Amino acid sequence: MSTVKEEIRSLLDKLPDDCSLEDVQYHLYVTEKINRGIERAEKEGTLSQDEVEGKLKKWTSN
Repeated sequence: MSTVKEEIRSLLDKLPDDCSLEDVQYHLYVTEKINRGIERAEKEGTLSQDEVEGKLKKWTSN
């Protein structure tokens, strides 16, 4: 497992040299949101495609 510093270095290596501080902040924000989503899915589980479609159908049939 990589450390936070290693993840940030990897991110910086992928960004162009002329990126702005806002670009770096945005990518860190998105990366954190993705990681939290993965952790939540592992902890709470996920829904199948059929389950999502069924719920969506109920919500939109009113």
